[in-house]
Amino acid sequence: MKVLIIGAGTGGLALAHLLKQAGVSIAVYERDLAPNADTGGYRVGISPAGSRALKACIPGELYDLYVATCARSPRYFNMLTDQLREVLSFDVDDAEPNALDGEKNVVRKMLRRVLLRGLEDDVFFGKALQGYTSNADGFVTACFQDGSLATGDVLVGADGTSSTVRKQRLPDARLEDTGIVSLGGKIPMSAETKALLSDKMFKGMSLIMAPMGFGAIIHSLEFADSRGDPGFAARWPDSVEALDEDSIGWGIWGARQNCPLDPSGLNGEQLRELGLELARDWHPHLRALILMTEPSTIYDVKVRTSVPLTPWTSSNVTLLGDAVHTMTPGRGAGANTALRDAALLGRMLVEANQGRKPLVEAIHAYEIEMLRYSTEAVQESKKQMDANDLAHRPIVGTVQLAFMRSIMRIVNAIPALKRRAFRQMMRVRGEN
Repeated sequence: MKVLIIGAGTGGLALAHLLKQAGVSIAVYERDLAPNADTGGYRVGISPAGSRALKACIPGELYDLYVATCARSPRYFNMLTDQLREVLSFDVDDAEPNALDGEKNVVRKMLRRVLLRGLEDDVFFGKALQGYTSNADGFVTACFQDGSLATGDVLVGADGTSSTVRKQRLPDARLEDTGIVSLGGKIPMSAETKALLSDKMFKGMSLIMAPMGFGAIIHSLEFADSRGDPGFAARWPDSVEALDEDSIGWGIWGARQNCPLDPSGLNGEQLRELGLELARDWHPHLRALILMTEPSTIYDVKVRTSVPLTPWTSSNVTLLGDAVHTMTPGRGAGANTALRDAALLGRMLVEANQGRKPLVEAIHAYEIEMLRYSTEAVQESKKQMDANDLAHRPIVGTVQLAFMRSIMRIVNAIPALKRRAFRQMMRVRGEN
């Protein structure tokens, strides 16, 4: 069997590793012109379930490197008011002491660098897909914008939210605008910037619940353990310099109708001014984080979501990750769901390659299960970021915010309720 994978992102590369280890012929085609073209120096959160899925896909040596290049794991998940008062805080060590490697913070470009190792001869850059053709002999041919062709038994669209494969394979699939606008940035970690965070904020990840449905996230990335470990340098000397600098990241979001400006198209300086305006009544430390951020590191994010799909007739062309189930960052489930896809699809394709299951039947089994768990993740993620929610309205939103904060404070005070709430949060991110 030969599998063509369109897209060298997290899910596509994880799938490639799994298949290659099982003796399946693979080729990965990426529209970026070079491996370092992905300049996204920002954090992605990998849940324990995401780490398990990744471990099932990649060689043990590579998994060790992934773990070593992650930042310090967050100890706390905090829910705070815009004045930085705690309403709910989960201690991850107490809630999930046996979770595999715990929650991980990794820089997206570093994760890609790690996953490209061992696939140097299998990933082809500068290959933007134009479309594909299903041949009469049962093979599928990928047609690229540079005029080149590639033929295989299976084609997997792992080409992200704007997937060319999805547009042809599922032309009725839709993305919708959530009405939420978002911007964020990061600042180097220093004694001055670290002093802006409480101990729990510094050691964890914090979500801010502000009036009018506005929200924010604060997280810190520290790589001191890997950077100072002589064993890391001896084992992976070419990765030491690639480690990201320690930093503090932030993001703000809210309903477009409540923002003085739409961040789309604004430059870094304008985005910083908009962030300061949105946080004008927030705690001075939050405003200081925004003010101290270099404008060139500030970016805006379009918050879109897939419209859940019903099952389709399976073939030897399928999809994984954002290509089939784009979701808002409201639950931090996107990358984790893509890794779950890669592990499941890879397992099904290996079964087909070994003759234990017909190919299309194997792909159908993957698609049915993938749609089941991804639809829940998409819907739960949208609940956290939907401009139609009452939280974004002036009066009823104020009442709702007060009610939610009160409920969370009660949960925070009762250990049994707290454990249940933590399990629910993690379930959407792949935990059973």
